[in-house]
Amino acid sequence: MDNNNTQYAKENTPSPRGGNGVGALINLPNTLTCCNLICGCMATGAAFHQHYVWALLMIIFGAVFDFFDGMVARALHISSPIGKELDSLADVVTFGVAPSTVIFALFCEAHCPEILLPIRAYLPYLAFLMAAFSALRLAKFNLDTRQTTSFIGLPTPANALFWASLAVGQHAFLVSLKFNVVFLFLFMLLSCFLLIAEIPLFSLKFKNFTFGDNRTQYVFLLGCLLCLPLGWSSIAAMIVWYLALSVAVNAQNRRKA
Repeated sequence: MDNNNTQYAKENTPSPRGGNGVGALINLPNTLTCCNLICGCMATGAAFHQHYVWALLMIIFGAVFDFFDGMVARALHISSPIGKELDSLADVVTFGVAPSTVIFALFCEAHCPEILLPIRAYLPYLAFLMAAFSALRLAKFNLDTRQTTSFIGLPTPANALFWASLAVGQHAFLVSLKFNVVFLFLFMLLSCFLLIAEIPLFSLKFKNFTFGDNRTQYVFLLGCLLCLPLGWSSIAAMIVWYLALSVAVNAQNRRKA
């Protein structure tokens, strides 16, 4: 009996570094990750009701929580398998399901060609392909050791922010007769491809504050400033600029090699 009690105590002792105890579940990094998850759920609910501004704000807040949970975990030296799994699950919701729901709502509003009217009710569900590709992107990132200092393929937070920003800033165009569900679907497929494409994207981290060592980062920031007059669409424009600049930098590096 005493042996059983001893074994039970060992298995249920809280541990800040992992295990099954309460300490492994409730800590500051995991709390921030759960805030990210809650923001993702709220963004999803808002998008279903076509409240795109609220969805965008919740995705932005989710991205902030996602940034700080890893920073806090490293600062406090708190790392556990539970935290890593929770982080990936939260990211799938905030940066996978939420933008898919934004696209779902746009499918419901966008103009539909007459030939597709018989299946219009089913077209919005194509949007959840984005969630599947986002999950693949996150799984790839977790296992790819090449992405410790930079990215290969479009990061899921950038993709989510792009779609939510586009839905807010360019809503009138997206639901006009100049645009339709076919273009929306093709545009979404391109976005899905960029998530898993073997396209190197430069790191946004600064080595120091000198221009020579951070030329690409400073050029990117300058371009972002020029995008600000676009209002809500500026976030989407910044992400397009990030992709275009990365492609240009890769081409330049190949020519030098």
